[in-house]
Amino acid sequence: MSTSDHDLPDVRPLLPEERRRRIARLVEANGSVKVAALEEEFGISPMTARRDLVALEHAGQVLRTHGGAVLPSFAAHEDSFQRRMGEQMAAKRRLAVAVAGLAESGETIFVDSSTTAYHAAKRILEEGLRVTLMTNSVPVMELFTVSRVPNVELVGMGGSLRRLTLSFVGPHTVRMVGAYFADKVFFSVKGLTESGHLSDPDPLEAEVKRAMIEQSHEPVLLVDSTKFDQRGLSAITDVREVALVLAADTPEDRMVALTEAGVEVRRV
Repeated sequence: MSTSDHDLPDVRPLLPEERRRRIARLVEANGSVKVAALEEEFGISPMTARRDLVALEHAGQVLRTHGGAVLPSFAAHEDSFQRRMGEQMAAKRRLAVAVAGLAESGETIFVDSSTTAYHAAKRILEEGLRVTLMTNSVPVMELFTVSRVPNVELVGMGGSLRRLTLSFVGPHTVRMVGAYFADKVFFSVKGLTESGHLSDPDPLEAEVKRAMIEQSHEPVLLVDSTKFDQRGLSAITDVREVALVLAADTPEDRMVALTEAGVEVRRV
């Protein structure tokens, strides 16, 4: 018994304009989309999916990334290290004092390339704590050229230099981080989303931070109030992977949200 034509499912392919409208709605709803997901959703080839994303990027509706696209608002502007050094100084100094109180004699500690972690490393040097610091931050490395502190040792994580952030990044840096285990990592981020995702503007920086978190027994996140008002392009990890959040001038509702997520938070 044959099936009548009107019983057959509608398998007509979407016109490119309609498909792109639907892709734009997907990105708007989810914040991002992957090429592989578009292949499955619309039954198209990777080449067609990428052409659609190129067209949407030209229209200003998405920003293409490796393997997909995100909303333009996710690609937050990244300031230079020098410019960020002058921001939120009082909060960074309080965070540095708290960090020095957490560091214990004999520990091995990762320090990321953030200006907040730079202040923390500077405070550790000033107090002469007997620790080993491991970092990809050129400014932190330079601290050792002007500070004569016999108790503190430095291990530099080399790689490709990012002049904007004065940090080493890339596969070599990530491999170097992966060759060590640390008691703690002191790090900061571009932003912390309401859903609990830590983010950075640059994917290579995000990879280094992620590796430091994975290789540390106790990851310690350092944040001030500005971290809750912005977000970067690249996801680092979920905040629940952090052992402790040190927070300066943080809104009470965000403190509560972090606590309810199971994260230990200390106001400084």
